[in-house]
Amino acid sequence: MLKCLGVGAIVLFAGLGPAAAEKWDLSTMTCQQFLQADKDTITIILTWLDAYYKDDDAPPVIDTDKFVKNAEKLAGFCASSPSLGLITAADKVFD
Repeated sequence: MLKCLGVGAIVLFAGLGPAAAEKWDLSTMTCQQFLQADKDTITIILTWLDAYYKDDDAPPVIDTDKFVKNAEKLAGFCASSPSLGLITAADKVFD
């Protein structure tokens, strides 16, 4: 299982090109900065947030319906509060 995850991560990050060299400090990122990011950056951040807000003992499953709903809720919340910190917004939105 870990080999599959490792291979998947390599494939994902290999396709990112220069973006892989970037660093994003989510503790200082605002909602506006998040919403203005490119699609690949938003996808990576949403995926990280999805994992971050899972319980420690949650199974390694990506629920795409929940993922999309959380992404839509976060986007709506951030659009109404662009100066709010991204993590603060995510704390309010993610289940």
